[in-house]
Amino acid sequence: MTTPSWRERVRPAEFLGLSAVFAVFVGVVVLMTTRELELALIFLCIAFIVALVVIAMLALAAKPNEDERHEIDESDRPKGH
Repeated sequence: MTTPSWRERVRPAEFLGLSAVFAVFVGVVVLMTTRELELALIFLCIAFIVALVVIAMLALAAKPNEDERHEIDESDRPKGH
């Protein structure tokens, strides 16, 4: 069993970060339009969950082929080797 690469370990944080950025954007837009904090927080939470699910589904659908996997493995190796 091999240890996961740095890219594979950081991937969940990337998904969470992208979802959070999208959710904050939606929350700010709703807050600026309606001026209701509760409604903005509700939309922020819903947008976070929806964005997280959509990004995760897109990541599952995009599997690299053999050539792409080889390039990813080469880029993960240390520079001196």
